[in-house]
Amino acid sequence: MILKSSKISFLCAEKFIYSQCSYTCPMKEITFINRNKARWETFEQQLKKPSKVNPDSLADQFIQLTDDLAFARTFYPRSHTLRYLNSLSQKTHQEIYRNKRERGSRIPSFIKTELPLILRSARPYFLISLLVFMSAWALGVVSALTNDDFVRMIMGDQYVNMTLDNIEKGDPMAVYGQMDETPMFLAITFNNVYVSFIVFLFGLLTPLGTIFQLFRNGVMVGAFQAFFYQKNLLGISTYTILIHGTLELSAIVLAGGAGIILGKYLLFPGTYPRKESFVYGVKKGIKIMLGLVPVFVVAGFIEGFITRHYNTMEHWVNILIIILSLVFIVWYFFIYPELVYRKYKAGKN
Repeated sequence: MILKSSKISFLCAEKFIYSQCSYTCPMKEITFINRNKARWETFEQQLKKPSKVNPDSLADQFIQLTDDLAFARTFYPRSHTLRYLNSLSQKTHQEIYRNKRERGSRIPSFIKTELPLILRSARPYFLISLLVFMSAWALGVVSALTNDDFVRMIMGDQYVNMTLDNIEKGDPMAVYGQMDETPMFLAITFNNVYVSFIVFLFGLLTPLGTIFQLFRNGVMVGAFQAFFYQKNLLGISTYTILIHGTLELSAIVLAGGAGIILGKYLLFPGTYPRKESFVYGVKKGIKIMLGLVPVFVVAGFIEGFITRHYNTMEHWVNILIIILSLVFIVWYFFIYPELVYRKYKAGKN
């Protein structure tokens, strides 16, 4: 125990001296590489056979590597050396934690900590997604109000004619009761998950791919609402759609944020090699998408079993569903991640 404490103290002292030297006597990059190249290459070879590497040795190497990385980030911020050290540090970190045992199921920790931290870091991309969707919604409204044929172009003649028949029958939102509850729940849930993953995967075409899909969906919603406005049914249509749409539309916007993240890490790798940056973006985006799947399931359940009764259920029940859905989205995807981040940050200090 004493030897271990001494070793840690020595490493801390060595790190302090190294960091002080890095700010007072910077060296040329070629000199920095020549001094450390052999050690980096040896360590890289060791990582190819991780089972033969002593865990303590691996930790010590990682400490030295982070020191080198900090030095390179300070004095060679745009160099290939920094990218190489970034990559090597990432591989080392993954190796250290790859075989770390989890206490119990990983799902609770994913829901309580891992996903909220990702959601917190993704907030700027969610905002971009929301702005794109709302802009498209506004364009859909304006286009439908100024061009009588626009709704038919977007929604199709069959859907528009069916809706006109329902309006004449006095049940404008009858489309939600056309199928039995369970088949409709399954079909809607599958469709919503499919659409959201399409929005996400279009990020492979850079963020513009996801933005295109968001724009397309936003225009459809806007045109749909404008159509009912022209029939003096905007209130009932909005009220009915929000029963399930509060969750459904919010989740699509959040999926758009995940897709923008995917495209961003592909297009702008920063100091990381493009391949590793892309893989990181894929993992981050997929975790967000996994967190959205339960939201789509609940939205599908509400649409399949509850929305069809919009005109027979007590209004306070429908309003309560809308409020609870909105509170959940705001709490879990925005407020709670900030609280988790503050707790996580306080624990590191």
